[in-house]
Amino acid sequence: MAEAKWVRAAGLTLAVPFILVLARLVNVRGAALLPPPGTARHGDPPGPDALQPLPARTEPFASFGRALLIPLPRAEQRLSLQIDYEAGEGPGVCWLAPEQTAGKQKPFMYTQGQAVLNRSFFPCFDTPSVKCTYSATVKVPEGFVAVMSATSWEKKEDNTFVFEMSHPIPSYLIALAVGDIVAADVGPRSRVWAEPCLIEAAKKEYDGVIEEFLAVGEKLFGPYVWGRYDILFMPPSFPFGGMENPCLTFVTPCLLAGDRSLADVIIHEISHSWFGNLVTNASWGEFWLNEGFTMYAQRRISTEVYGLAYTCLEAATGRALLRQHMDNTGEDHPLNKLRVVIEPGLWERGINPEDTYNETPYEKGFCFVSYLAHLVGDQSKFDAFLQAYVNRFKFQSITADDALGFFLEYFPELKEKGVDSIPGFEFSRWLDTPGWPPFLPDLSPGDALMKPAEELAELWAADGLNMEAIEGVDITAWRTYQLVYFLDQVLQKSPLPQGNVEGLSKMYPKISRSQNAELRLRWCQIILKNDLEAEYSKVKDFLHSQGKQKYTLPLYRAMWAGSEAAQALAMETFSATAPQLHVNVQNYVKKILGLE
Repeated sequence: MAEAKWVRAAGLTLAVPFILVLARLVNVRGAALLPPPGTARHGDPPGPDALQPLPARTEPFASFGRALLIPLPRAEQRLSLQIDYEAGEGPGVCWLAPEQTAGKQKPFMYTQGQAVLNRSFFPCFDTPSVKCTYSATVKVPEGFVAVMSATSWEKKEDNTFVFEMSHPIPSYLIALAVGDIVAADVGPRSRVWAEPCLIEAAKKEYDGVIEEFLAVGEKLFGPYVWGRYDILFMPPSFPFGGMENPCLTFVTPCLLAGDRSLADVIIHEISHSWFGNLVTNASWGEFWLNEGFTMYAQRRISTEVYGLAYTCLEAATGRALLRQHMDNTGEDHPLNKLRVVIEPGLWERGINPEDTYNETPYEKGFCFVSYLAHLVGDQSKFDAFLQAYVNRFKFQSITADDALGFFLEYFPELKEKGVDSIPGFEFSRWLDTPGWPPFLPDLSPGDALMKPAEELAELWAADGLNMEAIEGVDITAWRTYQLVYFLDQVLQKSPLPQGNVEGLSKMYPKISRSQNAELRLRWCQIILKNDLEAEYSKVKDFLHSQGKQKYTLPLYRAMWAGSEAAQALAMETFSATAPQLHVNVQNYVKKILGLE
């Protein structure tokens, strides 16, 4: 198999080992061999006479891409290949109109590679099993700034930005954003990026916060190898919570609660710096290697920073989401196992890897990693294993067999006991059998936080409110997930008796007037479940302020399942906000409202 050392495309240079994949909207104009290394100065483009044209053709590959085939001559050395192409519209390249941004003044563009969308950005080996370094030269109009997931960047003349990623990463982690953005330092190796109207809020929310999380992560899992850890706060229409692009995490502006109450959400993305970005699943069919280990790492950092009780409470909300997911799909759904078969051959065909995204790799994966820790029986020894695991597989893409084989190699006494084949808990059952996790970690330390929330919800659900008992519960010190748990309990008990929700709203302005998106979502759901028209404006305001899919779709479902007034609110709000929503979210809402 021949190798392509350099693939240069529209200013992008990939150092990769040859079929490339590209989306239908990528137009390949030609391909050519470059002169052998050393015949031109590094970085200088060769003249047209020095290029040897090569034929390039495409073949059907899958519904989510085409194969690009370029025959190469036999060679004893690496070859340098240039591909000229155009990319514009596509699922991985998002163009936002000014009204879809926070400032409403200038357009914005960004790329979203995970899982197999960067093939609409550039021709690439779009599989997590291949890693490469890259460099890029990006020229943008005056008044705009370009940023990328790169270890170094430099601004040149003519508003041209030069980037380089010195560590090998899979194609899905190559990310670009261009917009009216500025930066502010928030730590010795961190800055926040945002539109000018958001930068002060971003700095206030995260100043000094990131370094604490990084330092704990390094203590637990080993050195942070990526140099900087910056955060880009995306426009409100960004439909995702976060994307862990190395050196530059993309996040929703919903994290800017104004009181740091959602600052800890970034721990998950930071944890990907070791699990996912450094050690990567070789196939999207084993996505749990990225997300299950990251959930475990997130909760280890959270335990060190916030304590075990609070972490168990957060994990309980995750377990509830897994239960809800499996109830909706059926436990025996084939995607409810940790090893999903989506690759009959070397290249991913058949099932779109995007379809494997659900709660299973996150929360069932977390349960499996917790089971491995349970087998070890000593937290410090398992922490040491995780460091050794990262060190053994850093910059590599691995399979579940690699990970579990190393676990048994690291703990030979467990291998000798045959822990991989304990009846009912076989490693093969964890991986290949759909359904509820065979083992659940003990979350009882969270009871001290959950029980007061449950009891307070019971008081508010009663026909006659016991105000003395209610006023005896002080929630001023409750953190986000305890409040979320309380509101989830209230929502489950809704509709409440007449007047109770109004009383709850007046009693707890910390909740009913909160700018914390997790609390706003649940408060809006309670408003709709109780048909509290007097507070419909809060639902409308929340939907006008952001376009995150996780928050937007549940509220439209709740409105459409509610009264005529709620349905009218849904139509009115969507009519006003549709232009600011991501096209995928627009289509999902249209489906909910029966508009297509």
